Amino acid sequence: MDRPGFMASLVAGGVAGVSVDLILFPLDTIKTRLQSPQGFNKAGGFHGIYAGVPSAAVGSFPNAAAFFITYEYVRWFLHTDSSSYLTPMKHMLAASAGEVVACLIRVPSEVVKQRAQVSASTRTFQIFSNILYEEGIQGLYRGYKSTVLREIPFSLVQFPLWESLKALWSWRQDHVVDSWQSAVCGAFAGGFAAAVTTPLDVAKTRIMLAKAGSSTANGNVLSALHGVWRSQGLAGLFAGVFPRMAAISLGGFIFLGAYDHTHSLLLEVGRKSP
Repeated sequence: MDRPGFMASLVAGGVAGVSVDLILFPLDTIKTRLQSPQGFNKAGGFHGIYAGVPSAAVGSFPNAAAFFITYEYVRWFLHTDSSSYLTPMKHMLAASAGEVVACLIRVPSEVVKQRAQVSASTRTFQIFSNILYEEGIQGLYRGYKSTVLREIPFSLVQFPLWESLKALWSWRQDHVVDSWQSAVCGAFAGGFAAAVTTPLDVAKTRIMLAKAGSSTANGNVLSALHGVWRSQGLAGLFAGVFPRMAAISLGGFIFLGAYDHTHSLLLEVGRKSP
């Protein structure tokens, strides 16, 4: 990847990440509280739905930038003909690599954010300090495996579907999709991926919110899923599925549309620069 392409991916990814995280934060808070062990009302209900927003604001730019730099680099590295049957596999590998790298930034931000969302009366920095004091760096990375195990299947569905929908739309209209069309494809892809990966999101939330030292806090995804199934059944595994689908569909529209638009704009500016 050349330098202009690298910088365009970095900036466009960061802009897209900040846009979607801040716009959709209330829906994310509602989803987290629906999935929390104490239940929606005890976790705060509709009160203080912007609790934890500083953590999201700090983490969203570098997290999304890291994802898209990795995604675009791996796509470039694994270059195949656009008509090749290996193209979806290339997108899957690129998205998976992007998630593994991005989660190194996303998980600490997510741990602090989710604890703030279910403890609206506690300041975000105080939660961050408490985690470091009681659990050390390990506490900030609690749920890393469960987050990666949620994000990789999500990306394996979302990104190949997004790229395929764009390619189909481009073929039907005989020219490359516009940014708004890319955004619509992102909304469909994101909503579908959100629905099928909700149980993994529930497991990740339970692990991140569990008390330090508890069996759930150890990060065993299958154990967390089994515990939810045993206590709440299928409804528990799909807790928060509708706000998650709504948030990620709208998020896919904003995130992928903003990324495509900003990326194209930056490349155009780069071409015009001497």
